[in-house]
Amino acid sequence: MTFAYRRCTLFALGLLLAVPLAMADEVIITWPAGWEVESLPDPAGSTVHRQRAAINDANGDPQMVVELTRTALTPDHQVNLGGVVLEMRKALQVNFSHGGYQSVCTKVHDAKLGDIAAVETTCKISLNGGHVMTQTLVAASTAGAAYSLSYAGSAQGYEAHVAEVQTIRDGLRLQLP
Repeated sequence: MTFAYRRCTLFALGLLLAVPLAMADEVIITWPAGWEVESLPDPAGSTVHRQRAAINDANGDPQMVVELTRTALTPDHQVNLGGVVLEMRKALQVNFSHGGYQSVCTKVHDAKLGDIAAVETTCKISLNGGHVMTQTLVAASTAGAAYSLSYAGSAQGYEAHVAEVQTIRDGLRLQLP
């Protein structure tokens, strides 16, 4: 497999697995130096807010891609976080299986996304028995918003940057006053 294909897969995966969420206010993320950050436009004037960032190697190839999406919820809407992550995981596994990849994912478990409770799973993606990529999927919600976080990297890139991404996650302040 060529690295260009992996690069394309990393970016496409962020697009394919982001739960379509929207919000009224932007989430502000403090990105460490070296990350290339982009806010993705709202399709067709919707209120969808997505922010994606990548950290690249010396050749400009992505080592890790992170995407956060947020949507405002209608009053009293309850989000089935476990169901959301299971659907995200299923989409990941199906999409990769079409390319001949195998994936093994952790059981969905409790986690934190910034200052709120969340659920997550991490999947290792292999090709011909060799670990090529790791992706973590996270879902969380508050009384007024739902969040989806996805981060993925090559096997080496994920390992090299997962602690940095955890620091970014821990620094999120998602509870709006």
